[in-house]
Amino acid sequence: MPLTTSATMLAGARSGGYAVGAFNVENMEMVKAVIAAAEELSAPVMLQTTPSTVKYGTLETYRAIVAAEAAKASVPVCLHLDHGSSFELAARAIHAGYTSVMIDGSHESFEDNIAISKKVADMANACGIPVEAELGKVGGKEDDLESEGDANTDPAEAAEFVKRTGVTSLAIGIGTAHGFYVGTPVLDKKRVSDIREVVSVPLVLHGASGLSDDDVRECVRRGICKVNFATELRAAYTDAGKKLLAETPETFDPKKLGAVGMAAVKELVKNRMLVCGCDNRAGDCL
Repeated sequence: MPLTTSATMLAGARSGGYAVGAFNVENMEMVKAVIAAAEELSAPVMLQTTPSTVKYGTLETYRAIVAAEAAKASVPVCLHLDHGSSFELAARAIHAGYTSVMIDGSHESFEDNIAISKKVADMANACGIPVEAELGKVGGKEDDLESEGDANTDPAEAAEFVKRTGVTSLAIGIGTAHGFYVGTPVLDKKRVSDIREVVSVPLVLHGASGLSDDDVRECVRRGICKVNFATELRAAYTDAGKKLLAETPETFDPKKLGAVGMAAVKELVKNRMLVCGCDNRAGDCL
C-alpha cells in the first residue's frame, strides 16, 4: 500500500494504549527486514533515516526504496525523518516524499526551540505532513549531535511548547540516552504520566536501544505512543555479518551478508513490536 503519514498511526496508539515501533534503517536490507517483521505481526510501522544516513544515501534514494517495499505490503508504512537538523532538511524531506518529519531543536534555548519547531510545523502542516519535535535533552550521541547529560522535560514547558508550536508529536527526556547504555539507566517514568496529563499530542521515547522490556512497557502504559530503536538494529545487522565471516571466511558475496543481516534485524524488530504492543494493530490505521 502507499506510504502513510504518522498521524493516524500515533492517534491509534494513543487511544489504544500501545506504541508504534519506529526503526532507523541504513540500507535496502534493513528496510526489507523491518517491513517483513511488520507484515508477519500485522503491525503499523515507521521507518526512519537520520541526517547522516540521508547524507550517505540521499532522501530520494531512501524514499524510493521504502515506497517500493511499502507498495507490496498490506500494513501501513510511514517514512520519517529522524532528528531533522534544519528547516531546509525538513522541507527537502517533504519534497522528496517523506510522510513524517522531526525537527530537533532540543539543543537550542527554549524560545529558539519553539521558533524553529513552529517554523517547520507551519510549513509541514500546510502540506499535510505531521511534525515531531523534541523538548528536553536525550543523552548520548545521535549523528553529529551529542549531549553529555540528561535534562528531563518539564511538563508545564511541554504544554506551552506544544500550544505555541503546533507540532503533532513530542519527544521527551526522561533519562534515556542514544547509543548503548553504560550501566543501568534510571528513568523518570512518572514524568511520562505527568506530561501525558497536560499535553494533547502523542509522546515519543528516544534512546530505547538497551532498555529493558519492562521499562519500555511501563513507559508505553504511562503514555508513550512511539518508541525509537536505532543502535541495536545496526549492531544486530553488523554482528550477523561478522558471525558469518568468522564461520565461513571465504564468503565474498554481499548478498549472503545481507541475508543474514536481514534475518537478524527482522527477529529483533518483531521482538520490539511485541514489547510495544503494536502487533495486530495494523487495522487501526486503515
